[in-house]
Amino acid sequence: MPLNWTDTRAIGELLFEKYDTLDPLTVRFTDMHKWILDLEDFAGEPAKSNEKILEAIQMAWYEEWKDEYGKD
Repeated sequence: MPLNWTDTRAIGELLFEKYDTLDPLTVRFTDMHKWILDLEDFAGEPAKSNEKILEAIQMAWYEEWKDEYGKD
């Protein structure tokens, strides 16, 4: 099933799978936006994202990363 910008949790999980050792809080939104567009199952329109959506994705990714690496 194709992903869209509203699938923040699923996108965060996919980013964690792809960039598992990278602390998501160090990633620029411009880089993350490009990486999301490059995800195989992503079908959203590039212009439909915004800072609030990217923050939600970053936090979902961070939760996965924190669970794996025990960081607070």
